[in-house]
Amino acid sequence: MAEDWHAGGFGLYLHWPFCEAKCPYCDFNSHVSREIDEARWGAAFEAEIARTARRTGPRQLDTIFFGGGTPSLMSPDLVARILDATRRAWTLAPDAEITLEANPRSVEAGRFRGYAEAGVNRLSMGLQALNDRDLHRLGRLHSVAEARAAYDTARAVFPRVSFDLIYARQDQSVPDWERELNEALAMAVDHLSLYQLTLEQGTAFWDRARRGTLPGLPDEDLSADMYERTQEICDAAGRPAYEVSNHAVPGGESRHNLVYWRGGDYAGIGPGAHGRLTLDGTRRAVAAWRNPGAWLEHVEDGTGDRVDDPLSPQDHVGEYIMMGMRVLDGIDVDRARAIAPELDLTARSRDLQDLGLVTQTGSRLSATPQGRLVLNGVIAELLP
Repeated sequence: MAEDWHAGGFGLYLHWPFCEAKCPYCDFNSHVSREIDEARWGAAFEAEIARTARRTGPRQLDTIFFGGGTPSLMSPDLVARILDATRRAWTLAPDAEITLEANPRSVEAGRFRGYAEAGVNRLSMGLQALNDRDLHRLGRLHSVAEARAAYDTARAVFPRVSFDLIYARQDQSVPDWERELNEALAMAVDHLSLYQLTLEQGTAFWDRARRGTLPGLPDEDLSADMYERTQEICDAAGRPAYEVSNHAVPGGESRHNLVYWRGGDYAGIGPGAHGRLTLDGTRRAVAAWRNPGAWLEHVEDGTGDRVDDPLSPQDHVGEYIMMGMRVLDGIDVDRARAIAPELDLTARSRDLQDLGLVTQTGSRLSATPQGRLVLNGVIAELLP
């Protein structure tokens, strides 16, 4: 199993934890800070990249992803500094995908060319909605007009641009979502991430819902109807789902996310970042200190990692199933058995196959369209 990660590749996730404001639906590790010492942060990222590379040894790095938070609040010089450190640490694949998440604010769009000159070749934009009322409800600071202008700027600068939308929002009907989705598809994107609004504990939306002050949310049946129409409309537009919430033209898939979903190795650097690294034949779960100040101090003391634990074969195969079943082509049952020899997924999935929720072709086990509607339940039945 020492080389199992090669089936998914090797990626680097870099977490920038700062935002202008905290969105009420967001449970990511993001913080509002008025003063940020970029020189100190750049030195910390350089140190952690070098330390992690000493652990992995020489490798080809296939993908890099700047996430957050709001990475488009970083200066292009800081992004360039971090990417230079990455190139010193590992060998970048000739076609390495380097993604940066951005908000569609005009102040951030002004930095796009600088990011491209630093080496970023893919931008992921958090549009979230295409009407101003719902943008305001979602706590977004941009308008639709500003989002469209920033998107046009991005398309002129980057060879690949993706954006996110949230649906199943307050007071949203199926026809409302159909119009908005068709409007989004008309913007000629090569990749869309389309997420149902979920209420995560610890967010402002969660608290409002518990107090009864978040009216108009759809019930499960309406949410399912929106999901099914999403698949139909995107299929017809040539952007089929390749993962539960992600749609792309052929070849436009997020290669970095596929590293996660296909069980590759990835280093996670930055406050709260998680990683999975295969070292000396053992797959390890790594997680950084979550608080930005604590992370900086621990990095300066030698390591930003708070957790660094070996995974048991059962945990390893469980993660492979949970992540891999999200992708359209599913998982390899032979690979799963190589990780955990006692696990026979063909036998374990027989009832699900009889119910029409999964299908197996050769060694590939995947969820059917009906199975993707109840994917959490399907995965629960497959887990060891």
